[in-house]
Amino acid sequence: MSFLTPFSGPLLSILRIMSALLFLAHGTTKLLGWPATEMFATPPEPMTLIWFAGVLELVGGALLAVGFMTRPVAFVLSGQMAFAYFLGHATQAFWPVQNGGDAAILYCFVFLYIAAAGGGPWSLDNALAKKA
Repeated sequence: MSFLTPFSGPLLSILRIMSALLFLAHGTTKLLGWPATEMFATPPEPMTLIWFAGVLELVGGALLAVGFMTRPVAFVLSGQMAFAYFLGHATQAFWPVQNGGDAAILYCFVFLYIAAAGGGPWSLDNALAKKA
């Protein structure tokens, strides 16, 4: 599939943007109640574990969406998802499809890849590097 090779940079940026926007929605649901879900009908108490997760999802998702400080932000978010999986999902059942942790695992590894690969050509990091 070498015909896709010229598109690898833009596709990396699209992967980063779409993953970040989906992740950002988890933060807005937890902290702002939008979009509304039964699980987060009321905002979490400040300084609790779920509140910190929401802050990371909201701020980290926004930074990742625009591609600013992409590598360190993606690395932190990858760690958050590993932590979330083992703390919140793995204790429920062994298989990810049973414990609901498949999204956490995917986010973990997508963010880990982005931490290694960078934000791609359509990122604020790339635009700032070109100016310097």
